[in-house]
Amino acid sequence: MNPIDELRAARPAHLDDDRPVDPRTRAAELSRAMSIPRPARRRRGVARPAWGLGLAGAAAAVTAAAVVLSMNGAAPTPRPPAGSPASVPSTQKVTLSARDVLLAAAAKADRQPEGKGEYWHTVSVHRTLFTAAKGGYRVLDQRRDEGWTPSATGEDQEQWGRMQSLGARPASEEDRQAWERAGSPTAIEVTVPGKSRPMVLQTSPRRAMTGHTPLVDGDKVFWLGRNVTMKDLRELPADPDGLKKRLLSWKGQDTDVPKSGDGWLFVVSTGLIMDMPVTPEVRGAAFRMLAELDDVQVVENVTDAQGRRGTAVAIKDRTQGGGVSENRLIFDEATGRALANEHVVVEPGGFQAGLEPGTVWNSDALIEAGWTDAKP
Repeated sequence: MNPIDELRAARPAHLDDDRPVDPRTRAAELSRAMSIPRPARRRRGVARPAWGLGLAGAAAAVTAAAVVLSMNGAAPTPRPPAGSPASVPSTQKVTLSARDVLLAAAAKADRQPEGKGEYWHTVSVHRTLFTAAKGGYRVLDQRRDEGWTPSATGEDQEQWGRMQSLGARPASEEDRQAWERAGSPTAIEVTVPGKSRPMVLQTSPRRAMTGHTPLVDGDKVFWLGRNVTMKDLRELPADPDGLKKRLLSWKGQDTDVPKSGDGWLFVVSTGLIMDMPVTPEVRGAAFRMLAELDDVQVVENVTDAQGRRGTAVAIKDRTQGGGVSENRLIFDEATGRALANEHVVVEPGGFQAGLEPGTVWNSDALIEAGWTDAKP
């Protein structure tokens, strides 16, 4: 079977062209997709390209998310640290308020270069922590996604995506020793809360698969509470009050993201700030809008899964099954560029059951996001 046929076969039914655009969700939604049977309808969450979500959906049975952003012209990403990225490094609450930090980031985001091109191009690495069914050691599964969303619309326009499983590995040195005691299996059965049968993760990377799909309805490319076009995104208000009003007007009733206004706005704003093709001014407005939310807190000196240091703003979410998770948007204060979105265990429960508080149980690191004229 050639790569296109493999991707077509793996593409979930809920991504058929007569369905609403499926978002490539943030970490929580991808993990939810692993823990419950996938319905034959839109998987819901925060905006990503339709094809990219198809790739995420095809791989969601074996991985979920972590996202780091570097726009065009950003410096190369350092290699991950030798230790496990599955545990949160030492963090310290800063004396500055979340509002102060976010307003400072907004001022830097406003000055980011706009760029232009025929495609909005993103590269991200997704990571999810699992527990081996035999041996009880932790395994970190990793996947690389790349997407090209056209700036133009029409029947002849297509989104392109490329997916590669990077393989699973023990999450820490202690986990590696336990894996070796288990015989160093190359196929690892892992438990998924809510599923009666374990999944199997492979330790070796797989070859990348590339494919393409038409735009839904000829022009829908992202999801922000409803299916939106590139024109919708490019015309978002650049003031925080106007942006908030527009986003809330798009808030759908059929959604798995937090139902509260603050929780929902935090999730969709994370997508705008990290990797959506909005103007720098809209990205700054998203930071300013977050600065007005009551429940947002700030955490200093956070290291993302790629080994980059930044500052995080966070909001707590109650997960399915009774746990509590901290949803973090990590960014570089010096540039206002987003670095990562990750979820940290606060109170174990549901699909984060058995994990210690402070554990990063999934993350989405966007390696690159910007305009390009080059397609795959």
